[in-house]
Amino acid sequence: MSPHLFVPFPLPLLAQCGAQQAHFQRRVQSLWSGYGAIERWRLEGGARAGQSVILKRIAPPTAAAHPRGWHSDLSHRRKLLSYQVESEFYRRYALRCEDTCRVPHCLGLDEQVGETRLLLEDLDAAGFSGRRLVDEADPSEAELGQCVEWLARFHARFLGGSSDGLWPIGTYWHLDTRPEEWAQMTDNRLQAAAAAIDARLNGAQFQTLVHGDAKLANFCFRANSAHGPDGVAAVDFQYIGGGVGVKDLAYLLGSAYHGEALAARTEHWLDCYMSCLRQALKGRVESELDALEREWRGLYPYAVADFERFLNGWAPGHWKVNGYTSETVQHVLAQLS
Repeated sequence: MSPHLFVPFPLPLLAQCGAQQAHFQRRVQSLWSGYGAIERWRLEGGARAGQSVILKRIAPPTAAAHPRGWHSDLSHRRKLLSYQVESEFYRRYALRCEDTCRVPHCLGLDEQVGETRLLLEDLDAAGFSGRRLVDEADPSEAELGQCVEWLARFHARFLGGSSDGLWPIGTYWHLDTRPEEWAQMTDNRLQAAAAAIDARLNGAQFQTLVHGDAKLANFCFRANSAHGPDGVAAVDFQYIGGGVGVKDLAYLLGSAYHGEALAARTEHWLDCYMSCLRQALKGRVESELDALEREWRGLYPYAVADFERFLNGWAPGHWKVNGYTSETVQHVLAQLS
């Protein structure tokens, strides 16, 4: 789909959302590797007259252009499946997210040959207009605290539940979906231990749904909001699936801090996450909560090492590889030896 080509609003979605017309506002952004676009439209007529909405068009290109040069049939099929997973999340799971783990409301879903369209609530119009991009200045403590609490409540909401229709194992860097990157690894010890690390994480007693791409850029903040999870919403659920919650937490912190700050603040945020998780699971047997916290705290270094394994094959010079993550990997390798 050409980035400059205007495509009319899909008629099936007008019927689904109860509007009579839709007027194009602007193109918000292109999807990764040219797989479509996100657009803002204004609805007219019907119950939603005057509302701003987000249309996500997934239309795979004939020739993908990956920013880092990873072009393969496996990569293409993984991306296609990721959008099917996101559609399934909005179709079957999103309604179970309360305001304390806010996601966009899905207003319509239309699947045609060669294109999928998701019609979503415009979070900007709902008050969540704040964005924090990777590589910007460190986020405020309040903002990061909102994200950590959102993750804890999201993980509590789906703890022990099914991942039917989603990725069996969530996160975009899951080992089974990244054999090409694994083959390119330069850290031989970490490469050899990759399956054992993966098995530790996947064999955990306590499993939930993980967002799978919980970086700062995928959180939207209320302007001047009070502290708390109601001040933030999350987007981009292409890689949601089963897993331990600390995989999301490790990825979030790694996207928010550089090396020294990451080492200094990790324990604080791990404590905050566990406290929020316990609060969200209030009413469960205390011994079960103790076992959950003990298991997930122990697996946190494995979650760090798991993502480092991906980066070592995908982009070994990435800024998210630092002294803290390297030291954590050595700790995990020593435990496994």
